[in-house]
Amino acid sequence: MNENLFASFITPVILGLPLVTLIVLFPSLLFPTSNRLVSNRFVTLQQWMLQLVSKQMMSIHNSKGQTWALMLMSLILFIGSTNLLGLLPHSFTPTTQLSMNLGMAIPLWAGAVITGFRNKTKASLAHFLPQGTPTPLIPMLVIIETISLFIQPVALAVRWTANITAGHLLIHRIGGATLALMGIGTTTALITFT
Repeated sequence: MNENLFASFITPVILGLPLVTLIVLFPSLLFPTSNRLVSNRFVTLQQWMLQLVSKQMMSIHNSKGQTWALMLMSLILFIGSTNLLGLLPHSFTPTTQLSMNLGMAIPLWAGAVITGFRNKTKASLAHFLPQGTPTPLIPMLVIIETISLFIQPVALAVRWTANITAGHLLIHRIGGATLALMGIGTTTALITFT
């Protein structure tokens, strides 16, 4: 039972070469594209689910907001498939690495902020100063709101990494406890596992 809890978060290496690129590209194999006129059931089910999710997600947005649909659906598929990949035994979840999460959070945040400032400048600037602020506090509040704006992607990436890591650690601890309790009694181990 003397094992490192964080060994599952170390980037896998074979013959000294990191496998991160292969692992990150692996989910693309799960979503094949068909160049045939009539596709198989798997691709048809995939397309139906994508259309259903994108319709649900984009029905509340206007046409300008719907331009984000392709990028958001790609991001959802990538995050979902890489997180599911981490459920396989002895595999690696790329989203447990803070650098990967920052690499996804910062461009998305920057795109949203730049688009907001470009399309709705007055509303975006209004977030820096709450209504009814006393005049002496205005410079300090603008500085605080600016700092909080720049901290948002870092906070998102850290929260995401912590949640994925906590889930994996919990699964690891429950599995270890179940194995340890198998010697005491199968019923006790099953109750712990459940």
